[in-house]
Amino acid sequence: MLKKVTMIGVLLFFAAFCYGQSNLARGEELMMQNNPAQAVAFLERALAENPSNVTVSLYLGIVYEQLNRSDEAIAIYRRALPTAGNMSANVANNLGNVYFSRGNTDLAEQFYTQAIGFNSVFSNAYLGRANTRIKNGQLMNAVADYEQYLTLEPRSPQRENIERLVNLIRTDIATAEMRRVIAEEEARRLEEERAMLLETVSASLQSLSDSSRGISSGAESVEQYDGEFELE
Repeated sequence: MLKKVTMIGVLLFFAAFCYGQSNLARGEELMMQNNPAQAVAFLERALAENPSNVTVSLYLGIVYEQLNRSDEAIAIYRRALPTAGNMSANVANNLGNVYFSRGNTDLAEQFYTQAIGFNSVFSNAYLGRANTRIKNGQLMNAVADYEQYLTLEPRSPQRENIERLVNLIRTDIATAEMRRVIAEEEARRLEEERAMLLETVSASLQSLSDSSRGISSGAESVEQYDGEFELE
């Protein structure tokens, strides 16, 4: 009897284990088929069975993103990040992606930077941060990240577009610097002309004042009256 009960317990455990594996496998399969609407239920069950499985959290977060359920994606990633271990860079990078898609470039840059801190050769984080810095107007920092991405991914299919963008940014920055120098030089020239004009006008007025002193009517002073005023 005891042997029979033990055997039933083993079978139940094995069935539960296979069921969990089946949920993850089926969810992953549906993801690969670009069917997030069906994948989500399997992945949610898989995560409920094994909440510490970082891979499941990543898959489920990606599916939530595809379904425009970004709040749930953020919650999944944030819950997984503290214990993600060697997948911490992946989780932080995905958080950066979610915040970027929501237009929160400050938090996006923060998590891309965190991903790079976890793994300095995590190329996608450099690309994501470069795109974020473009939106934030940090052009030279963006160029540095694009170039680091290409160093890590020399055969990237985006290489030509990135190089074209980097060259455009460098050209724009050089043009802007040239305009700044020209504007500063023009401002300096105008200031010198203004100072010279003021000096010329001041000297002219001083000369006129000196030449008019001999014919002054004296109306500038107050006359003293010692007599008495009489009405007639």
